[in-house]
Amino acid sequence: MRLFTVLLLSALIAGCSGLSLLNAVTPDRGYEAAANIAYASGEGRRLDIYAPKNLDQRAPVVVFFHGGRWSQGSKDEYKFVGEALSSRGIVAVVADYRKYPDVRMAGFMDDAAKAVAWVHDNISSYGGNPQQLFVMGHSSGAHMAALLALDDRYLDSAGMRAPLAGFIGLAGAYDFLPIRAADLQDIFGPASRYPMSQPVNFANAEAPPTLLIHSKDDVTTAINNANSLAQALRGKGAPVTTVFYETINCSPGVSSHACTVAVLARPFRTTIDLLDQIARFVETQTGTPEQTPSTPAPMERSAPRALGDDNVELKE
Repeated sequence: MRLFTVLLLSALIAGCSGLSLLNAVTPDRGYEAAANIAYASGEGRRLDIYAPKNLDQRAPVVVFFHGGRWSQGSKDEYKFVGEALSSRGIVAVVADYRKYPDVRMAGFMDDAAKAVAWVHDNISSYGGNPQQLFVMGHSSGAHMAALLALDDRYLDSAGMRAPLAGFIGLAGAYDFLPIRAADLQDIFGPASRYPMSQPVNFANAEAPPTLLIHSKDDVTTAINNANSLAQALRGKGAPVTTVFYETINCSPGVSSHACTVAVLARPFRTTIDLLDQIARFVETQTGTPEQTPSTPAPMERSAPRALGDDNVELKE
C-alpha cells in the first residue's frame, strides 16, 4: 500500500497538481494546528502554526517561507512541512505573504519581517520559545529568509530587535546577478537597487548560524548560490554549515529543486536525511533534544567545493 501511495503521488507531483497533494497523506495527529492567524492587516498576511503535542518545555520555533518565484504558491500547500518539523519537537510556523505583481520586493519583505516579529511576540502562547527562533525557506522563500537573517533593516523596521537563533535555506537564491528576466527586473528594480536584493552582499560576522542545503544537479536555482553565500559568511567568520547532495530524488519526472522541499513529506522522508539535518542543526543551536528522534537514512554527501562564477537564471 505504501509503495502504491508513493507511486501515485509521484505521478501527481510530476503533473500539474503540485506540492499541495502531499497534504492529502499528511497526518493530522501529533500536533495542534492553528490556521489563518493574521500577523498584520490586509489580504495574504496570514500564518499557520503546527505545535507538537505534549511539550514538556517551550520548544524551538521555525518560521517557514515557501517558494514560487516571489509570485506563486500558498502556505496552504505546505501542511506537510509543518507536520515534518513538528514531528521533531519544533513549533513550525508556515507564513504567507503578498506576491508579485501585487507587490514587489519591499512589499513581500515587509510581510516576511512582520510575520517573524509577530511570531516572536506571540509564539509562547503556542508552546514555542521566542529566544530559539529560526527562519527557513525554500527557493525564493529561502532568499527572503536569508535577507531577514542578514539585513537587519527588515526586522528592525518590524520592531523586532532580538537576534535570530539561525537560518535554514533549502535550494535558495542568494547570489543571482545579473538579473535578465523581465519579471525579476521589475520585482527587484530599478537596476541601481539590484545589489540590495542579493543576500550574499549582506554576509557579516554577526550573522546567525546558517544551514544551507542544496542539490548539485539543481538547474532551477544553481548550487553556486549556496556556495557563494557559504564562502561569504565564512570569510566574515560567521558560522555556516553546508549539506550538498549529489541529487535529491522524490519521484520520477520531478526536479531535484522541487524535491528539496517535497522530501519533507512522509511518503518520501525516509529516502534522504534532509529532515534529520534540519532537526540536528536546530538541536545544536538550542541545546534542545529532539522529542522524537528518527534514524537517518543513508545518503551520500560530499564536501562543499567551489563551482566557479557562472550562474543559472532563476526559473522557479
